[in-house]
Amino acid sequence: MQEQELSSPDVNELNRIKTILMLYEGASNFTKIARKKMEVGDSIGRSHYIGKTSAIIRELSNSLTMDGGDISRNLRNLYDFVHGCLHKAETQNDTKALDEAEKVIEILRSAWKELSSKN
Repeated sequence: MQEQELSSPDVNELNRIKTILMLYEGASNFTKIARKKMEVGDSIGRSHYIGKTSAIIRELSNSLTMDGGDISRNLRNLYDFVHGCLHKAETQNDTKALDEAEKVIEILRSAWKELSSKN
């Protein structure tokens, strides 16, 4: 009986939500660190942490099942937007682009955090 309980969709869904929330929290933290590196002129550090954020966003985007309808398409569009902002922040040392990426990440993180607390 215990094995059946562990593999139930509710437990699997809860683990998935927690994993996604952890990814958003990582992306949020890495953008904050990238900003600090940018502010002190540490281009290597900036690149490193923007790269970490980009990898998380890419992973979130790749994990979408596009048969999810509008939600999946909208998330994919948001991830593409964030990735574009991160690229601009990296290549042009653009703090405004980093701000835009961070804002979207924070909104999504907040939504997943709320979903996690409801489960």
